[in-house]
Amino acid sequence: MNASVPLDMTGRLRAEAAIEPDPVPAAAAKATQIIAIYGKGGIGKSFTLANLSYMMAQQGKRVLLIGCDPKSDTTSLLFGGRACPTIIETSSKKKLAGEEVSIGDVCFKRDGVFAMELGGPEVGRGCGGRGIIHGFELLEKLGFHEWGFDYVLLDFLGDVVCGGFGLPIARDMCQKVIVVGSNDLQSLYVANNVCSAVEYFRKLGGNVGVAGMVVNKDDGTGEAKAFADAAGIPVLASIPANEDIRRKSAAYQIIGRPGTEWAPLFETLALNVAEAPPVRPRPLTQDGLLGLFAGDTVGRDVVLDPATQDDMRGGTFVPKPSLEVIYDTV
Repeated sequence: MNASVPLDMTGRLRAEAAIEPDPVPAAAAKATQIIAIYGKGGIGKSFTLANLSYMMAQQGKRVLLIGCDPKSDTTSLLFGGRACPTIIETSSKKKLAGEEVSIGDVCFKRDGVFAMELGGPEVGRGCGGRGIIHGFELLEKLGFHEWGFDYVLLDFLGDVVCGGFGLPIARDMCQKVIVVGSNDLQSLYVANNVCSAVEYFRKLGGNVGVAGMVVNKDDGTGEAKAFADAAGIPVLASIPANEDIRRKSAAYQIIGRPGTEWAPLFETLALNVAEAPPVRPRPLTQDGLLGLFAGDTVGRDVVLDPATQDDMRGGTFVPKPSLEVIYDTV
């Protein structure tokens, strides 16, 4: 032993060395799930997301809802019909005033749900897709990647396929996609397009998958369920075509409240959204999509009759000599 170290100090050092270190945590903190929800305009994405986010918050989850539809109607139901200032509009006004955008200018709360709208340009004055890209750039400046949420839900319009609307899939901004559809051809056409986009970017090395489908306004005819089965994705919930739901939604009422008639439906949806793994879908061909519906619904007995030049002119078509000069190759 080194004689320069006092005996009492040696004892304290040995006692300190005998203390066991704190145990290593069994698992790292769970990362934020970023989920993009796509669907045809008017199919009920905003209705589904407002009630889903509300239920998640009541279950103790930290939830951020971001509307990425130029209509800016994602948060309307959540806020009882009140319009939420959009990021695009607020950013423009602040820039003209020489001011910076703060989080309190664009993000608002209700009963534990945090929500904001990206917004979009006025009609004829810009590209909605570019507006979305600009909106996310601003969110990154505000610290998007440092926020501590359990779930971030992105409401995207599925009808539009230009760059900005495909951002979460193309750039791996989310872990999984959920499609909202119904038992009609147009909504399933959009859902199939989203599945095609996911599969396309997976082939390019992307990691986003489809977690499943929410069937809204389900009238029991089964086409949406048949599509999900054919595409290899699960049905996460079926929301019935019900007059009570329609009436309350039109009055900007949240029906996904704990203890209410429709609470079990959204409790199940919240659980399924959280646990459903992202999978690679199997997009259908156009004929495969049409095959989900009865022939009298989609007109499969119609024969394509080619038009002629006579038809196009409403009379007889007389071909004119070509003015093209053809040189002898010999």
